[in-house]
Amino acid sequence: MTPKKSHTRSEQIFRQAESVLVGGVNSPVRAFRSVGGTPLVIKRGAGARIEDADGNSYLDYVGSWGPLILGHALPAVVAGVTYQAARGTSFGMTAELEVELAQLIRRAMPSIELIRFVSSGTEAAMSAARLARAATGRSYLVKFSGCYHGHADPFLSEAGSGLATLGIPASPGVPEAIASLTINVRYNDSEAVDRAFTRYPGRIAAVFVEPVAANMGVVPPAEGFLRELREITRREGALLVFDEVITGFRVAHGGAQALYGITPDLTILGKIIGGGLPVAAYGGRRDLMSLIAPVGAVYQAGTLSGNPLAMRAGIETLKQLEAPGFYESLAGRSARLTDGIAALVAEHRYPASVNASGSLATLFFTPGPVRNFEEAKRADTAKYARFFWEMLERGVFLAPSQFEAMFVSGAHTDEDIQRTLAACAESLEVVFAQG
Repeated sequence: MTPKKSHTRSEQIFRQAESVLVGGVNSPVRAFRSVGGTPLVIKRGAGARIEDADGNSYLDYVGSWGPLILGHALPAVVAGVTYQAARGTSFGMTAELEVELAQLIRRAMPSIELIRFVSSGTEAAMSAARLARAATGRSYLVKFSGCYHGHADPFLSEAGSGLATLGIPASPGVPEAIASLTINVRYNDSEAVDRAFTRYPGRIAAVFVEPVAANMGVVPPAEGFLRELREITRREGALLVFDEVITGFRVAHGGAQALYGITPDLTILGKIIGGGLPVAAYGGRRDLMSLIAPVGAVYQAGTLSGNPLAMRAGIETLKQLEAPGFYESLAGRSARLTDGIAALVAEHRYPASVNASGSLATLFFTPGPVRNFEEAKRADTAKYARFFWEMLERGVFLAPSQFEAMFVSGAHTDEDIQRTLAACAESLEVVFAQG
């Protein structure tokens, strides 16, 4: 094993950050609370690698939590953003770039007849919830325990992502009157959804779902689960909303809806469509989206919505993803990684399991199977924390949380995958030798 890496400069910067930023971070999971130790401070990224403030280089499987499917600082994206920055960074008016990105998205996802760009996944989910309630005249929403739809009030109970990482079941500051309008059911349990509609007849506006759950760790949908959700919502007059912030342009060019052949009423997008810059969107059927102002009366607005820098980065990214064979190549490398980890687990009979979907994966420190949030929470988070640091010492950066995904990018090479598997073999041996 290589000598322990120095993190002195990262520690110094983080101490300064704690004096001016809440917890030293601008998003909670970055604080490393679930794995311990001082968080990394990142200086630059290129391709599949990032470099911290101390000059340590790591193979990156976080990828800014999913947007960087092409890797860091892709020359085409950098050139596009540079070109646009010289011509203006924000207009507060419509630009042709917005039309071009919208057309690229609609070409990949025909269910999105009209789209509205916003600046974050939270904003998109919040707006989709408002639209669903307006369209149906109903107040209740169904979501799944462990699925994360941003930090708007209706979605902050039994959510995944940072709440799962920090062990927060629900956020203070959300009035009970609002929280009571969200019904949490078990992921991969369509019967529980049926029971919710029986209990609240004619009162549920929409079912929100991550078609592949990726915020309790990666949990694929059970056979027929998404189809059953489509049948239930159609029968009950409710909307089906796919949160494809992570899965959109990740598990397939057309997202999970293309992969599984399900047409939602509304879709939430983010991450990849901004190519590493802040952008998200919600879209869907024309009749529903036409309820939004200025065409309809459902109000939503944003000064930086459709920001030209983000639009340009998104356009350059999505154009790259249309290249023949891209997804097949990415899936092949991803499968070599996840199959390799699964083989290590099986060979040594480690009490762990691997879930994967396309270029998304999670190594759960529980024997599995992991099909929902209850089963995900059985994972040994202390062992994951040791695994995280062992991998980091071997030059591999994973999510500092058991309940997040590993993202493989188009920049990872076969050599990178082999190096990662070698690091994984050594790290697992150390973790389980410690008991």
